[in-house]
Amino acid sequence: MNVIRFSDLCAQGQVTGKRVFIRADLNVPQDDAGVITEDTRIRASIPCIQLALDAGAAVMVTSHLGRPTEGEFKPADSLAPVAKRLAELMGREVPLLSNWVDGVSVQPGQLVLLENCRLNKGEKKNNEVLAKKMAALCDIFVHDAFGTAHRAEASTYGIAQFAKVACAGPLLAAEMDAITLALANPKRPLVAIVAGSKVSTKLTILKSLADKVDQLIVGGGIANTFMLAAGLKIGKSLAEHDLLADAKAVMDAMKARGAAVPIPTDVVTAKTFSADAVATVKAATEVADDDLILDIGPQTAAALAAQLKLAGTIVWNGPVGVFEFPAFENGTKVIAHAIAESSAFSIAGGGDTLAAIAKYGIEKQVGYISTGGGAFLEVLEGKTLPAFEILTRRAAESAAQLDAGM
Repeated sequence: MNVIRFSDLCAQGQVTGKRVFIRADLNVPQDDAGVITEDTRIRASIPCIQLALDAGAAVMVTSHLGRPTEGEFKPADSLAPVAKRLAELMGREVPLLSNWVDGVSVQPGQLVLLENCRLNKGEKKNNEVLAKKMAALCDIFVHDAFGTAHRAEASTYGIAQFAKVACAGPLLAAEMDAITLALANPKRPLVAIVAGSKVSTKLTILKSLADKVDQLIVGGGIANTFMLAAGLKIGKSLAEHDLLADAKAVMDAMKARGAAVPIPTDVVTAKTFSADAVATVKAATEVADDDLILDIGPQTAAALAAQLKLAGTIVWNGPVGVFEFPAFENGTKVIAHAIAESSAFSIAGGGDTLAAIAKYGIEKQVGYISTGGGAFLEVLEGKTLPAFEILTRRAAESAAQLDAGM
């Protein structure tokens, strides 16, 4: 992908003394008291910020947090807890500035955090006036928020249109590289795991992957729909009966290419959906009318694990069972450890997937863990994300600005 990389600009000495505006993703979870409960996104954003500071830039950073109403500030929408945590992690003061759109005072070597960008009127709709004001604040705009790369907003897209130089931060660049490696130039066999409660939310992904992958493993409620389409009974399990034809079409498309959608041969069932429900392993052909399928069975898990260990590339989105309940976590656990033990390049994304990776302690064995949920899914669908499109489009113009000394 032809984009300018911020790391290259720093290495070339193009950043010294410049005003750098970084769009980060600092949208972290908080408890009812406003205390940050998980700071992965803050930690992931620090390399870009530190890169800019080390290069001698005047650094401005902003992010969204939650879903505020534009123009209506509430304390719960403030980035104040983020500024505090960022200061702790970086060992330096991080001032938080409000009402920053019309001007920011920051000197080379200094860092300021700009209050929640979604409080600005026109942010979500990519208002041109707002975008131009943001662009006027900086010499270099750095997009380093992959989690927002699928949205064309003023602080993610508009500013990239109008800034003198627009480039990709290290986090965004790493996402682009990992996705390209996994989908554009994959080592075969390419295996995709797509799981979740509903086929409808991932139907376009399934159809897109059916043209690319050598094996498409489905799990969760999605697998139930595919089992039904394959002629198996699923009892009272979650499924989408109106999408059986679509599921069949995906299976047929894979079969026509000599590929496959493996259908479970055994499952783990319960009579109720609860953590203390009694788990029963059954052949996939023996599901009773009052059964709920809550996981793949051990035979299926072992077969899939064997195939994953032979893969060249693995794309993983979604646990294959209700892994939050100990009695129904085996399928996801076996899949996770198989990915960890495989020599394949693996890329994983999505909130539940990241939770499973953390639960089974395989972070270091996964090739790349994507920080974006919706953005990751849209890439799997084959869409060009707005962030990638605008940075690619602005690359030549930005390069000319740099050559001219801005």
